[in-house]
Amino acid sequence: MDVIKDILTFLADNVFGQVPILIGLITLIGLVLQRKRFEDVFAGALRATIGVVILFIGVEVFTGGLTSFQTVLASAMGTTPPKADRSLAGFLTDQGGTIALVITVAFLVHVLVVRLFPAARYLYLTGHLMFWVSTVTVASLVTIAPGADQFTLVLCGAGFVAAYWTLQPLWMRPLMRRVMPDDRFGYAHTSSLACLITGYAARPLGSREKHDTEKLKLPRQLSFFKDVNVSTALIVSVIMLIGVALADHAVVTKSAAEMDAKLSPWVWALLVGLRFAGGIAILLFGVRMFLGEIVPAFKGFSDRVIPGTRPALDAPTVFPVAPTAVMVGFVASTGVFLVCLGVFAAAGWFTLAPPMIMLFFVGGAAALFGNVVAGWRGAVLGGVITGLVLAVGQAVTWDLFDRTAPELATLADPDWYAIAWLLKAADPVVGGNSIWLVPAVALAAMVATLVLLGRADKRRADEPGDTAAPESAPAEA
Repeated sequence: MDVIKDILTFLADNVFGQVPILIGLITLIGLVLQRKRFEDVFAGALRATIGVVILFIGVEVFTGGLTSFQTVLASAMGTTPPKADRSLAGFLTDQGGTIALVITVAFLVHVLVVRLFPAARYLYLTGHLMFWVSTVTVASLVTIAPGADQFTLVLCGAGFVAAYWTLQPLWMRPLMRRVMPDDRFGYAHTSSLACLITGYAARPLGSREKHDTEKLKLPRQLSFFKDVNVSTALIVSVIMLIGVALADHAVVTKSAAEMDAKLSPWVWALLVGLRFAGGIAILLFGVRMFLGEIVPAFKGFSDRVIPGTRPALDAPTVFPVAPTAVMVGFVASTGVFLVCLGVFAAAGWFTLAPPMIMLFFVGGAAALFGNVVAGWRGAVLGGVITGLVLAVGQAVTWDLFDRTAPELATLADPDWYAIAWLLKAADPVVGGNSIWLVPAVALAAMVATLVLLGRADKRRADEPGDTAAPESAPAEA
């Protein structure tokens, strides 16, 4: 038993938890299954791996600035993030092994489900979110069933997580077909709740054809805003300069000194904006590089191992479709969150901590999906919805994790809040052996959904002259 546990933990830590390795291995196997030549297999797998590494380098470049950005903005607003008696680090020390086992068992169940049910369609491959979804699930299970042993937590958590990984790309599919009409890959990101709300709420606001963010006509003097790198650098730099002007001098000086002890805070603010734009450019380059390899290579899996499947990938993979919408979403979500921060602090409700990384990725993704429905109006709405969801979610979920890791509430994407509160809703009926209802209900709902989708696909396939039906799916969003 210990040997099996060690093997599963090793796979979780060194394969599923390392996105470049996971993507590289899948690309390698996919190309081998297609019987490509050795040099094509070797080069393709390496390019996919390097593409993911470049993507994460881009993330590190701009998130490094966002951490300081968050500190300065909090100071400028005169707020202090809430303190907790327990920490995420302590929770991971206690439950890290359980989380690793949940990831591995859940992924094996997920692969089996996708293999058995053609309607499942997508294999969830966003490695870092596989970790975080498992962490939030384990923290929620520990909250509602504090006496559960590791074996129970692993099996219950894995069943719930496998169901989420299977269904999440499917409920995003109608919107994704608007973004990616050829259905080359699915969307696997925990921003899906905000994206779905945006997609439906934006429908009365217009159409993409009339208001697409990527086709906005600007005066010649403002035409530089069409370059996403220039507009990103300018907007973030301006926000940073305002933050520096309003924040406590000691906080700003300390943040600037972390980059260079001799650096002026004002120059540091400009550099943060420039690094942010540079990081986005690097990220988008990495996305294009690894997508150019993983999508065609995945055909090997689709043909030989798991027929009909496609990879479901991280949010940045869709950002190149509408980079201007992404920036609109980030700015709108940040603005709304800061307003909420001020209102909450003035009312004495809760001291919010600006989650700049989530505001960028979730706000950008929701805005992109809002744009494909209603153009720039939908993009703005996506940012507004993101800011509200993250602010309210943070305030109401902090105490929910008070016995595990309250920091999860400030690091959260919208789906994290949904998972936590869904499992909390089971609290009145879950106790002792009743915790097994969690995976039982989740897996039953998953199977029922896949059976219904499978029957619907079969009916469409049997109807003569209805071959265009799958392409009309986006209109249902």
